[in-house]
Amino acid sequence: MTRDDFRIKIFADGADINGMKEVYNAGYVSGFTTNPTLMKKAGVLDYEAFAREIVRKITNLPLSFEVFSDDLADMEKEARKIGNWADNVYIKIPVTNTKGETTAGLIKRLSAEGLKLNITAILTLNQVEGVLKALVPGAGAYVSVFAGRIADTGVDPMPIMKQAADMCRSVTGVESLWASTRELYNIFQAQDCGVDIITVTNDVLKKLPLVGKDLTELSLDTVRMFYEDGKSLGYKLI
Repeated sequence: MTRDDFRIKIFADGADINGMKEVYNAGYVSGFTTNPTLMKKAGVLDYEAFAREIVRKITNLPLSFEVFSDDLADMEKEARKIGNWADNVYIKIPVTNTKGETTAGLIKRLSAEGLKLNITAILTLNQVEGVLKALVPGAGAYVSVFAGRIADTGVDPMPIMKQAADMCRSVTGVESLWASTRELYNIFQAQDCGVDIITVTNDVLKKLPLVGKDLTELSLDTVRMFYEDGKSLGYKLI
């Protein structure tokens, strides 16, 4: 499959350099995002060295790198440094710090200077509204709403995502983003909501070849998998 097979832009979400190169070469993603948690999982010890290697390898697609300070003044310093890494870099700013203090002032200052932003960890429409008020039209920004985490609480994220997408369309240069994808079907749900972008981990991206597969054939493949796994383990009951 290629990126042209979808109405929505798919961004790969991860911090494994080899995996990022693999999906980049496959040609079905339109950008990349990462965060400190994904970097920890991938064993990244030097943030800047990791990021600079990525910007050298991927120059024609947007790349999102996140600040990691909890102090708003230090967060701004980090943001400006990240913004200087390459023209295709978006700076990920959390909607608040760990104390619940809004980053709206920081967002407004950076956006006013034309820096490209990816506002992250958003879960409510009130947060979307606050971020949109802070963003300067035309500067370029992603508003990342964590649909998967909303669903984790037992709440249907679809109505929220539809409204968030509508709200984002009201500000020039702002794109809505469905974050924390849990399964491949989320791509189609995000499309139906009118969301501009969805971030997808490599594990989920690997399922793209299954799109459109005959379900009877997939059932047979599943039976074969169970049989071969049981056989390889030497299971016997009779």
